[in-house]
Amino acid sequence: MIKQRIQHLESLLFRHERHARSQPPPRPLQTVRDVIDLLEEQAQAIRSDPWSSTVEKARALAYLASVARRTMETGVIAERMEILETVLRQRKGSR
Repeated sequence: MIKQRIQHLESLLFRHERHARSQPPPRPLQTVRDVIDLLEEQAQAIRSDPWSSTVEKARALAYLASVARRTMETGVIAERMEILETVLRQRKGSR
C-alpha cells in the first residue's frame, strides 16, 4: 500500500516537473484581444492545475476575471477616443 502511494506521488511529481519545465513561447501584448487571449489561456491553466485547492483556483480566476473586465473597458474607451479624434480631425480639416 505504501509502495503504491509512493509510486503515485512520484508520478505526480514527475508530471509536475515536466510541466514546469515547458516554457510557453513569448507573446506580444499589443492589443486588447492579445491580453484577453492570454487571460483565457491562464484561466484554463488554473482550472486544470491539480496542485491548487478549489479556493485558490476561485481566487485566481476571480482576479483574472477582474483584469479581463478592466481590459475590455479600457478597449472600449480607447475605441471611443479614436472615433472622437477622427471626428475632431475631420472638423478641423473642413474649416
